[in-house]
Amino acid sequence: MGVLGDTALEARLDGLHQRSEGQEAATRAWFDDVYKHGPPQGEAATARIKTFLADKMVALEKDKAEFCHQLIRAMGARRVVEIGTSYGVSTLYLASAVRETIAAGGEGGGVIATEYEPDKAAAARALFADAGLEPFIDLREGDLRETLKDLSGPIDFVLMDIWIEAVMPAAELLVPRLRAGGVIIADNTASHRAAYQPYLDYLSANGFSSVTLPFHGGLEMSVKGG
Repeated sequence: MGVLGDTALEARLDGLHQRSEGQEAATRAWFDDVYKHGPPQGEAATARIKTFLADKMVALEKDKAEFCHQLIRAMGARRVVEIGTSYGVSTLYLASAVRETIAAGGEGGGVIATEYEPDKAAAARALFADAGLEPFIDLREGDLRETLKDLSGPIDFVLMDIWIEAVMPAAELLVPRLRAGGVIIADNTASHRAAYQPYLDYLSANGFSSVTLPFHGGLEMSVKGG
């Protein structure tokens, strides 16, 4: 049995990861070209990125997703936010971990997930229902600057897996709501260090300590100080 302790869910996820990996090389090559002269600027660049990603799965790699699952379990995290749900693959790992936390004695909780693209959000909702994890997921569709305005209670854990230009607006909304000792995970911070620097500087200025974990592309683990 794997990390999730659910053979049916793990088999489903293996198939989804295979689909995502089939798009990975082309997606990386496209973004390497876009970022070769620095982070893209302006509304036209933002629209271009959104158009490219509209039909891409872009799932968090399996080892990173399993790490997030295990970290949530170790923390006993119940209030989780995901920035960039896409088709919902990584969301299943987060929701599975929260489900285990609640089963072990936690009082309520769940994953607040965000997705801008309507077609992806619809596909993710269907996936959540099929996997039996829908009760643990609140998928909010639209611009995260609007959908994340209403967050009650302290947040334990955040996963940032979205195009980099959306990271700072998300951080500015979530950092004040993250509890002391709470964790933010951000993907590809080594491979796109310059683009992430404003985000990393913002966290440092707000009392976070960070370490870049040696996953492919780098995975930033940032812990909020007391």
